[in-house]
Amino acid sequence: MEKSVKKAEPAVPRHVAVIMDGNNRWARKRLLPGVAGHKAGVDAVRAVIEVCAEAGVEVLTLFAFSSENWRRPAEEVGALMELFLGALRREAKRLNDNGISLRIIGDRSRFHPELQAAMREAEAQTAGDKRFVLQIAANYGGQWDIAQAAQRLAREVQGGHLRPEEITPELLQGCLATGDLPLPDLCIRTGGEHRISNFLLWQLAYSELYFSDLLWPDFKHDAMRKALADFAKRQRRFGKTSEQVEAEARA
Repeated sequence: MEKSVKKAEPAVPRHVAVIMDGNNRWARKRLLPGVAGHKAGVDAVRAVIEVCAEAGVEVLTLFAFSSENWRRPAEEVGALMELFLGALRREAKRLNDNGISLRIIGDRSRFHPELQAAMREAEAQTAGDKRFVLQIAANYGGQWDIAQAAQRLAREVQGGHLRPEEITPELLQGCLATGDLPLPDLCIRTGGEHRISNFLLWQLAYSELYFSDLLWPDFKHDAMRKALADFAKRQRRFGKTSEQVEAEARA
């Protein structure tokens, strides 16, 4: 009798990062104001969270508002801030009840004090040992993140607690906004653009990139499952040869 061979489980990324692009174009196609696209995008956020949680993803990072987005029309920025404030107050309890911890990364100093307070309250409400981390990047930029990490290390050197030659990539990585979390395995961008737009510049060094032509409000359950299935088929080599990776898998 032939011995049955256990089928390998599909690879699941520990950390998925998403650039949610296409809200404005989605709205324009429907002759709606830009903020309507952002409101419609909330349903896509819920769908992606559900699929990732079901699949066993540990961390989901969503690029909600970049440091460059302040250049958009003031009316749109104001509407986005109101939408963000309402979502924080409305969703925190739901996230907590579903075992999801909320974290917000980025430079908060430019946000209105009321919004900063809502961020702190939502994080506190969902704090604890949760099975899933939802990380929102708001007023975030990858260059800002690397710069603030370098500043932290510079202060350590200035204070005599660290020598310049002791600064390693690992030490700098630990000072990034995401320093205590696994690096992203998969980065998804919707909207048909093929760039990372100053998002997690350090962290994405070895991430698999997945680009979708779907506008963000249309990126729902099936689209997210398709992205995870695509990831599962990829061979991640991290500088090794295919033969080395295959030999390690057989060992």
